[in-house]
Amino acid sequence: MTARSHHPLLALAVSLLFTGCAVTNTTPEPPQAPLQSPVIPAPSEEPTVYGQFQADTLYALLAAEIAGQRNRFDIALNNYLEQAVQTRDAGIIERAMEISEFLGAHQQAMDMALLWTEVAPDNPDALRAAALQLARAGQHDQAMRMMEQVLQLQDDTHFDLLALTALQADSATRTSMLDNLLALLQRYPDNAQLSFAAALLLQEEQRTDEALELLEEHTQHNRTTASIMLQSRLHAGLGDVDEAIAVLQQGVAEFPEDGRMRLLLARMLVSNGDHQAATIHFRELARQNPEDDEIRLALALVELESGDTEAAIEDLQALLELDPGNAAAAYHLGTAHERAGQWDAAIHAWQSIGAGEEFLPSRLRISRLLVQRERSDELGTLMRSERVNYPQQALELYLLEIETLAPADPQQAMQRTNEALRQFELNSNLLYTRAILSERLGDPAGLEADLRLILDQEPDNAMALNALGYTLADRNERLDEALQLIEQAHELKPDDPAILDSLGWVHYRLGNLEQAEQLLRQAFSAYPDAEVGAHLGEVLWQQGKHREARAIWDEAATDAEDTSLIDATRKRLKGN
Repeated sequence: MTARSHHPLLALAVSLLFTGCAVTNTTPEPPQAPLQSPVIPAPSEEPTVYGQFQADTLYALLAAEIAGQRNRFDIALNNYLEQAVQTRDAGIIERAMEISEFLGAHQQAMDMALLWTEVAPDNPDALRAAALQLARAGQHDQAMRMMEQVLQLQDDTHFDLLALTALQADSATRTSMLDNLLALLQRYPDNAQLSFAAALLLQEEQRTDEALELLEEHTQHNRTTASIMLQSRLHAGLGDVDEAIAVLQQGVAEFPEDGRMRLLLARMLVSNGDHQAATIHFRELARQNPEDDEIRLALALVELESGDTEAAIEDLQALLELDPGNAAAAYHLGTAHERAGQWDAAIHAWQSIGAGEEFLPSRLRISRLLVQRERSDELGTLMRSERVNYPQQALELYLLEIETLAPADPQQAMQRTNEALRQFELNSNLLYTRAILSERLGDPAGLEADLRLILDQEPDNAMALNALGYTLADRNERLDEALQLIEQAHELKPDDPAILDSLGWVHYRLGNLEQAEQLLRQAFSAYPDAEVGAHLGEVLWQQGKHREARAIWDEAATDAEDTSLIDATRKRLKGN
């Protein structure tokens, strides 16, 4: 007799001790607990029938189980593979296949699956396993034939998984599988897996309309969540987001407990800007999955986005009570408090975040809030404390504090930079920051001195080369040196739009208008900001292209926060 497939093999081996099989006293001591592979199915409720094995087979199986328990998976796998071939027992073969899968031994897993079909040619489990192993190995035609046998046995099929493996194959392979699926669909028109798999391949072949037509024809009376979600994605891919949402809404009504489909609908509603409708579905998802932190966080964010700040605060606080170390929740709680005008609560939430991904963004938010509320002295005290508590982040904390102070109080930002340089002497980031602050404070000599300090240490620092060259060009001084510096920066970073802008600007100062226009057009195309637009417009104006210059200035000013340079350029050139 052959052992049934649903049992742990150690239990099989131990049971054989009582079925008349001759066993010597050299049998090793069995482990305290049987090895349970994570992929072994639950025992069958049907009575298990065991076969009889030779003593050496039983010994090999017991040794394999003990080896597995002691993490000697190589011994466990080799023993099972050998015994599977020698005994051709379906239970041992299945176990050998499962261990191979678990260890990532794909060739051995396929060999065992195929051996299983030889031993049990009418076993749908064997055929199904072999089909999946063959598909994984890229043998899609043979995999289809195996799965078709499962279909003929009227057992559960996995044509959907076969189609998914074929998505990574070439177009000819996908087309061959698609033809086979469509032929089977003619014989089994109500098989939802066949229609879903065929539609999936049609989508991959960019035949979206055909995929939709096929789903609508074959799934009207046999709808599945997978086919509904695919149908929705197909509509979205065609740009019909409203229809995609409508398909999902109907699907959620039919399958209200399906979390994946409801989550897809909620996300699609968010993308479509309907945050209130999305909130309803995220709340239901949170009810269905009360311990899922990601769902609870998503709900709070949607509430925050829809303007329901109070609900967002409540949900984020509840999440933090369950998971106090959730930095993302603390960060967004700070945002919610800030929107509610609860400044101190916002700072407290952000300051509760320790070292990690959200640490520096939270301190930047604190810095900006305190500067906006004209509490710069409090910012200095807080940041000094933070640098003591997080010494490994001291430099970054200095830089973000300086960055926040600079627009409102460049003098105080300069003081903080000098303080930082006493601790981090000759740090290039701090020197560059001080150079930019020197420019704002009307100290061009200080700017040049710091940039040259950087270049003394780092001759290939493209940012410093560009900044020094641009400064000279903008002041219309030492233009040959400016050109040399900027060209050196351009060699290091040929696609950097800031360097292209500087290069165009120095050529303008040198009188090379056509070359300047070409470079500035490249820069503006890559980075259409106010400064580049002001420069390009000026070069065009000087060439008599006044209408185009005005159009460039208007375009650059559209989304700019500060248009003072564009305004000054217009006024100066029109006045001239």
